[in-house]
Amino acid sequence: MFYSLLLALFSAQTLGAETPMSGAEFERYSTGKTIHYADQNQSFGAEQYLPNRHVRWSYQNGPCKDGIWYENDELICFVYDDDPEPKCWAFYQRNGHLVAIYENDPENPPLLETKQSRKPLLCLGPQIGV
Repeated sequence: MFYSLLLALFSAQTLGAETPMSGAEFERYSTGKTIHYADQNQSFGAEQYLPNRHVRWSYQNGPCKDGIWYENDELICFVYDDDPEPKCWAFYQRNGHLVAIYENDPENPPLLETKQSRKPLLCLGPQIGV
């Protein structure tokens, strides 16, 4: 229910008239934080924003992926060590929270910031055992 209300407040249609965050604005907002995101009714994942535009991503408490981000026009694009294909997003700031629209597939629902902290992202180690 909470995520549905947030989604209604931050729909792509209402964001269309706004200007996405610049790389400098995004860097000021995110560096040093771990930000948790949700789409529609469920947790989506979390990203730790490290110095020098480095990141660490975990999809729903799965293994972590390291990468970098860069600005491309009005988009923030991420490239991860295991995938050279850029993942580009338009980030907006609404009521003190991030809203992210995935530009590789704009039909996807927006991701909404649900929580942030200064704690590092918990990364599970490799699968070991029988």
